[in-house]
Amino acid sequence: MPDANSLYGPLDPAPDAGWVDAPPRMGFFTDTSVCIGCKACEVACKEWNGVPDSGFDLLGMSYDNTGALTANSWRHVAFIEQPRPAGHRTPPFAGDPTGPATSPESAAAGAVTASDTGTNPGLPPGRPEAAARMAAGPEFLGMPGAQPPGRDTGAESRTDFRWLMMSDVCKHCTHAACLDVCPTGSLFRTEFGTVVVQEDICNGCGYCISACPYGVIDQRQDDGRAWKCTLCYDRMGAGMTPACAQACPTESIQYGPLDELRERAARRVTALHERGVPEARLYGHDPTDGVGGDGAFFLLLDEPEVYGLPPDPVVTTRDLPKMWKRAGLAALAMAAAAVAAFAGGSS
Repeated sequence: MPDANSLYGPLDPAPDAGWVDAPPRMGFFTDTSVCIGCKACEVACKEWNGVPDSGFDLLGMSYDNTGALTANSWRHVAFIEQPRPAGHRTPPFAGDPTGPATSPESAAAGAVTASDTGTNPGLPPGRPEAAARMAAGPEFLGMPGAQPPGRDTGAESRTDFRWLMMSDVCKHCTHAACLDVCPTGSLFRTEFGTVVVQEDICNGCGYCISACPYGVIDQRQDDGRAWKCTLCYDRMGAGMTPACAQACPTESIQYGPLDELRERAARRVTALHERGVPEARLYGHDPTDGVGGDGAFFLLLDEPEVYGLPPDPVVTTRDLPKMWKRAGLAALAMAAAAVAAFAGGSS
């Protein structure tokens, strides 16, 4: 019997799809706070899955020349440039030494005005004014000073710049609208709870593309079929880590049982809040959201819209029962009107 939440709400998708004794649901947790934008995940994904190149265009979007998830880019590392006041949280140099750069004694020794120690015999004595300037610290000569930025003027009076980097991927939704609308069965739910496209069955209709609330799936122009991340289904079946997570040097992309990843992610957010990063939040982890929670979720450092993610995604097939009910009522009303018209004409 279908689960009451088959179209919307919390659900374990593999048993709902008919898998008996399914293993734990597997997924990705991507911690963007440690992403360095190296794109090792993009390269590993292409190499393992034989994904064609995405072209070699320079998009002018920082170091992001992939642009978006496409049929030829199953992983996309986004670079978001943000100029912002540096004083938005704890000043970065709080607690650092604030004394003079050089002690008078060291300055005197450096300017050779101290007593002769015998190490520089025959050199003329140094100038006292040079020692005084050295003891006073660096002078601004129109070039970057020796002090770290913000040390002299305070963090609140300057502006800073940061990159937000995120390796985006298919979310492998609990309620996957792409799977629901596929007319050929090309998209199927694996025993690990992920969603995979069987390219040899895909007829290129494109229904899945318009159904996806994240805009993940795309058609390859040379053959018209739909392609997306498989979460390395072949590697999962062999007990291996997906290629992107295996290649990630900072463990920004973490792979494992979804329940464990959610617990780990919650601890990470708590730790970041304690370290003075109050904007850290999770995205796609909640089983009660509009797609029943994602199999690939993220830790973000700003609003989802900044990363190009929808703030409140909803599975597009959620309202199918209501739609069919209304369509049925409309059909009955039309049939009743036709019968009434026919009966009235006969009389």
